[in-house]
Amino acid sequence: MSPAPSTAVPADPAAAPPPSDPVVAMTGITIQFPGVKALDDVSLRLFPGEVHALMGENGAGKSTLIKALTGVYAYDAGTVTLGGAEQRFTTPADAQAAGISTVYQEVNLCPNLTVTENIVLGREPRRAGQIDKRASRRRAQRVLQELHLDIDPRSVLDSHPIAVQQLVAIARAVDIDARVLVLDEPTSSLDAGEVAELFRVVRSLRDRGVAILFVSHFLEQVYEISDRMTVLRNGRLVGEYRTAELPRTQLVRAMIGRELATLEDLERAGTRPVEAGAVPRLAASGLGRKGAIEPADVEVHAGRVVGLAGLLGSGRTELTRLLFGADRATSGRVEVDGKPVRLRTPRTAIARGIAFLSEDRKGEGVVGDLTVRDNVLLALQARRGWLRPIPRRAGDEMVARYVKALDIRPADPGALLRNLSGGNQQKVLLARWLLTEPRLLLLDEPTRGIDIGAKAQIQELVARLASEGMSVLFVSAELEEVLRICDSVVVLRDHHKVADLDASDATLDGVVDLIARGNARD
Repeated sequence: MSPAPSTAVPADPAAAPPPSDPVVAMTGITIQFPGVKALDDVSLRLFPGEVHALMGENGAGKSTLIKALTGVYAYDAGTVTLGGAEQRFTTPADAQAAGISTVYQEVNLCPNLTVTENIVLGREPRRAGQIDKRASRRRAQRVLQELHLDIDPRSVLDSHPIAVQQLVAIARAVDIDARVLVLDEPTSSLDAGEVAELFRVVRSLRDRGVAILFVSHFLEQVYEISDRMTVLRNGRLVGEYRTAELPRTQLVRAMIGRELATLEDLERAGTRPVEAGAVPRLAASGLGRKGAIEPADVEVHAGRVVGLAGLLGSGRTELTRLLFGADRATSGRVEVDGKPVRLRTPRTAIARGIAFLSEDRKGEGVVGDLTVRDNVLLALQARRGWLRPIPRRAGDEMVARYVKALDIRPADPGALLRNLSGGNQQKVLLARWLLTEPRLLLLDEPTRGIDIGAKAQIQELVARLASEGMSVLFVSAELEEVLRICDSVVVLRDHHKVADLDASDATLDGVVDLIARGNARD
C-alpha cells in the first residue's frame, strides 16, 4: 500500500519495510452514509507480531473502519483480505469465525456468567449432549495460565473490575485462536497498574504472532506499546508510519491537519483585557474527577473567551461537564462572582447563569421530532416549570428574533429539527441557551461537523457575545480556531492541565508542542 501523500507529515511512511505479508489488508475502503462520506478510499495493513495503532481525532473514521473490518458495516467500495484471501464479512460472527476478535472499551461479555462461561461461550465442550463443566473450567484455566492471569475461572465476571473483565475478553480471543485482536480504547477507564498488566498481556500475544490493532487517545501509551501506526483525518488516510520514526509533534500535526505556522495570517478577534482586581465570573480551583480529569484551575472573566485545547481524550469535555454539574467533581471548589457554589446538578449551574452546549449534539441536545420553535423554547420552559407555559405570542416573538439573529435556515419555526442541516441544528441549540440569558456559556465543539459558512457565523457570534460582556468557555479540537477567537488558552494533555496561555502570545507551534510533549521537551 502506498499511503496518500501529506504535506502535514514529511516523514517517509515507507522508511521501514514491513516484517512480512500483512495478515489483514484493507484497500480503498469507502463508506457512504446519508449526506456524509464516513470513509473515503482508506487503506489499512496489519502485520503478524505487531501492535498497530489507529490514530485520529473524533470523526476521523476510526470506529467506522473497525466496524467495516469486523462485519458491523458494509462498505461501498474497496476490498478486505485476510491471510491473502479476499473476505467480505456480513456479521461480527463471521469476522470472529475467521479469527478477528474485538475487545471494546465497554466489555461486550455476559456479566452474570462466570469467567469460564464467558471464555468458552458458544464453543462449550460437551459430553453426552450436555455441557461438560469440568472440561470447560480446565480449558479456561489453561488459557488464563498461558496469559499468566491469576483469575478464578469460577468467579462471576461482574465481580471483577473493568480491567479484569477486559483481560477475560482477551482470554476469550486467545481461546478462539484469534489471528487479529482489535483493542478499541481499552485503557480509557484503567489506572496505571491496570494498564501495565494489560500491556504485558498484549506484548505476550504480539510475541506469539497475533496482529493487534490498538485504538487509544493517550499518546504516551501509543508510543509505549505500538510498533506501527495508521493516521486518519476526516475519513481519509493520512499515512502509515513506524512509530519509532514519527516524532510526536508530527503525529499531532497529522491528526489535526495543519502545518505548524505562526498566527500572522489569522484574523483573531482581539484580546479583551481583564481589569485589575476584577473578580472572575467563574473560578475553579483544583477541580477534578477521579479517572476523568486531574485537579485543574480555570478562571473565566466577564467578556472573555477562554479556550480548552487538546486532543480527543485530553480531558476537555470532562472538565467542561464538571463546570456545568453534569458530572460530580471529586475534588476542588468553584466560585461564581467570588462566591463558592456547589455545582451538583445542571439545574444548579443554570440557576447561576451557566449554560452548556454539549459536543454530543444528537444525543444530548437535538430533539428531532420537535419543531424548531419547541427546541428553542425548551430550556426556558424547563426553567419556568411546566405549570407555567410560555404564552404563545411571546414564544413566537422570541423564536422569530433568534431565527433571524442566528440566520437559522429554513426560517420556519414549524420545521422539524431533524430535517435541518447540522449547522442549523447547532444554531437552534445555541438559540435555546441564549434565550435563558446566561452569563457564562460553555461551548463543547460547537463548530464540529458543520459547513464552513455556519462555522464562521458561530465564531462571529461568540466574539460578539464576548464583546457584549458574556463569558465563554470554548472547546475545540481545531487549534487555529481556538487561537483565533479566544483570549486565553488552557492546554490539556492526557487528563492533565499542562499550560495556561495568553492567546496574544501563543503560537500554533507552541500549543502543538505542549499537546505532544507536555511540559517536557524531547
